[in-house]
Parts: sequence; C-alpha cells; structure tokens
Amino acid sequence: MKSRAAVAFAPGKPLKIVEIDVAPPKKGEVLVKITHTGVCHTDAFTLSGDDPEGVFPAVLGHEGGGVVVEVGRGCNQPETWRPCYSIVYGGVRRV
Repeated sequence: MKSRAAVAFAPGKPLKIVEIDVAPPKKGEVLVKITHTGVCHTDAFTLSGDDPEGVFPAVLGHEGGGVVVEVGRGCNQPETWRPCYSIVYGGVRRV
C-alpha cells in the first residue's frame, strides 16, 4: 500500500514529504494508521547528524498513536498498548 511520510534523507537537511510503500503485516504483526506522532529530542539528535547510530533515509517520530487497520495471520485480537521506555530499557508496558 502507499502512504505519505516526512522523510529525512540526510542530516541537517529539511524533511521531504514523499510517497512510500508500506508492506502488509506479517504473521503476528499489525498495521497501524498513525494519526498522531511527536518529534522528540531523540529525533532532533538524529536529524542533526550528531547521532552516531543515525541512519538515513529515515522516517522520524517514534512516539505515535493510531488505529489498527489490518492484522497479520495469527493475530486475532490486537491489544491496546503503550510502549514505555521501550527503546532505552527494552520493555513494554501494557495498559
């Protein structure tokens, strides 16, 4: 499926709104239509080029909320959840 995204193609350069391809969900995955997202300090750090782990091109904004629009095989009842420090600590807090 097609979608639009604000893509960072290089550090320190303006984001570009482009059409991207989104793969359908695989087994056990869900496809979420993102309706809200934040751009936090981590994203700004990556975009600045100072992040040694920054990879480009990138779609920034990892703090999102949205609606499940498709489920992959084996995923019959997606749970409502909210990641909590998942990048730093690797845990997920379910609510």
